[in-house]
Amino acid sequence: MFEHRVQPAIRGLRAYDPGHDLVALRRAASSPLIELGSNENPYGPSPKARDAVQRCLDELALYPDPRGGDLKRALSEQHGVPADRIVLGNGSHELLMQLAQVFAGPGAGVVASQYGFAVYAIAAAAVGAPFKAAPALSMDHAMAGGHDPNAIASAVDAETHLVYLANPNNPTGTWFDADALERLLAKIPADTIVAIDEAYAEFVDAPEWASAIPLVAKHSNLIVLRTFSKAHGLAGLRVGYGIAQPELIGWLERVRENFNVNLLGLAAAEASLGDPQHLVEGVRKNKIERERLADEVRSRGLFVFPSQTNFLLVRFGENATQIDDAMRERCIVLRPMGGYGLPDCLRITVGTAEQNAKLLSALDSLR
Repeated sequence: MFEHRVQPAIRGLRAYDPGHDLVALRRAASSPLIELGSNENPYGPSPKARDAVQRCLDELALYPDPRGGDLKRALSEQHGVPADRIVLGNGSHELLMQLAQVFAGPGAGVVASQYGFAVYAIAAAAVGAPFKAAPALSMDHAMAGGHDPNAIASAVDAETHLVYLANPNNPTGTWFDADALERLLAKIPADTIVAIDEAYAEFVDAPEWASAIPLVAKHSNLIVLRTFSKAHGLAGLRVGYGIAQPELIGWLERVRENFNVNLLGLAAAEASLGDPQHLVEGVRKNKIERERLADEVRSRGLFVFPSQTNFLLVRFGENATQIDDAMRERCIVLRPMGGYGLPDCLRITVGTAEQNAKLLSALDSLR
């Protein structure tokens, strides 16, 4: 009835696929689910963040700080950048969408990598921007399925206004080193916006990797995005942020909704920054379990993509869908990858030692 009123770009838009309907699965499950499909933190947020939320409950009738001043000041201290170089988002997802809203559109294209985060293509489609997916590294490469900086540089042309890069990348878990990033930035025109999505940065321990945040000082077209959803364990409160030079931040502020980060999210994120030991301990546990789980899965004859995140991408072959279904029957939820062009793969969040043991036992029961 209303199709003729819908904007052309939206008519062709495919909504983000969050995976399985977890709410429905929880209600129907015969026992508690082991949820290993959304890359959430199984160790939960800092107790300081929980306490901060509790203290806010008497203020729920009040609007939050529309500028997020306290959180920006804490982030400024954390990263050593002025507060006017920080923009807050309702998760980094919102900022990814806003970047396309501001800088892309018909005739103003977007480039990302094959097997990159699904939101990049969605953000481009939402504003009617041409989208190019640069070929990923071949599956026999050490970083199988990861970003190919040369292919990305080749895909950028005069029509390209925005480039999305994830480092590390979701859903592959792969990463590229600091030198490769510097070389890539040198090849991209200075008036083409480059968004580096570092949602999983806290989990990285590869010595060749480095955050792009220090590069913001010399690249006015660069914005680095982070989130509190993963390592900080605050996915339910939706807090993200971007770091860029003031001009770029100013353009994003024009489309940022007032109060886009809620009262509880602002308080919890600031408190989480004040508890670095909790973050370090969660990352330490993730590293141990990530390496152990990868070794165990490989020992069962399955290909595991290299990962510096809190998840593993595993190639199960032509039976991936059947395995996904069978795992759900055992109350273990994984993430199907058909929507990413990887139908033979499933993504597995690294859980606790107990969760991972149950996952492996369930896999063995299917053999």
